[in-house]
Amino acid sequence: MFVTANYKLSFDSLRKELADIDAWMLVADTRGINVWCSAGKNTFSEDEIALQVEKMQLAKRVSHRELILPQFAAPGVAAHKLRKKCGFKGVFGPILASDIPAFLQNGKMVKETMRTVTFTIAERLVLVPVEILLIWKLFTVVVLAMFILSGFGPDLFSLEAAFNRGLLVAGATVLAILAGALLTPLLLPWIPGRQFWLKGLLIGAITGLAYTLLLSSNTGIFGNSALWLWITAAASYMAMNFTGTTPFTSLSGVKHEMRLGLAVQCGASTLALVLWITAPFTP
Repeated sequence: MFVTANYKLSFDSLRKELADIDAWMLVADTRGINVWCSAGKNTFSEDEIALQVEKMQLAKRVSHRELILPQFAAPGVAAHKLRKKCGFKGVFGPILASDIPAFLQNGKMVKETMRTVTFTIAERLVLVPVEILLIWKLFTVVVLAMFILSGFGPDLFSLEAAFNRGLLVAGATVLAILAGALLTPLLLPWIPGRQFWLKGLLIGAITGLAYTLLLSSNTGIFGNSALWLWITAAASYMAMNFTGTTPFTSLSGVKHEMRLGLAVQCGASTLALVLWITAPFTP
C-alpha cells in the first residue's frame, strides 16, 4: 500500500511505476499540493493519512498493516504517531518513484543512492509544463484586459491601438512566462542569489530589456518602461513558484521569500500598468 498526495505529477509518477506491481495507492488530500510542500504545511500528515485509512476502511481490505510513505513526507509524518492513530506501520520508501521496483526487490530496504536528493536540469525542466498549465488561465485574463486598456488614448478608444499595443503586451507576457518558468530553472545554478524570486527578477530584467530594444514599433519611453517592468515582475512571479517544488527550501524560507518577492512584483506590475495607460498621452 503506497501513500501519495493528490498532486497530479506525484500521483501520475507513482501510478506509472506501479503499473506492473500488485499494489494499491492511498491518496492523501493535500489540496493539490506536492508531497514536499504539503508535508511542510502539515496537510500531508499522520492525521490526514489516518483519516483516509478510516474512510477507505483499509483494515477490512488488506491483511497487512503497513503503509509505504514517500521519503519527502518525513517532515510532516511521524511513523510512530501514524501507527497509534490508525494501526498501520509507516515505512519510508525511496525519494524517486522510479526506484520503487528496486526498493521492493531489495526487501523494502532503501539504499543510500535512493535517499540522495538531486536537482538536475532534467528534473528542473520536468516542472515547466506543470507551472505553465497552472498559470495560463490567469495570464490569459490579464492579457485580455490589457488588450482593452491598450485601446484607450487621446481619441478615447481605438481598435487599431488595442490590437497593436495588445499584441506587444501578449508577446511580453509569453516572454515573461518563458523567462520565469523555463530559463530560470534551466540556468538556476548559475544565476546569482539564493531566492527564486530574485533569480527570476534578474532573468526577467535581461529578457525584458532585449524585448524592448528589439521592438519594431516605437512605444515611447513610457511604453517601453511598462513592458520591461511587466516582464521583470511576471518572470519573477513565475520563478518564485519553484520555492515550493525544490528540495532546498523550507516553509519559513518560502514565507520569507514570498513576503519580499510579492511586494516587489506587485509594485512593479502596478507601475507598469500606470505607465502603459499613460503612454498614449505622452510624446
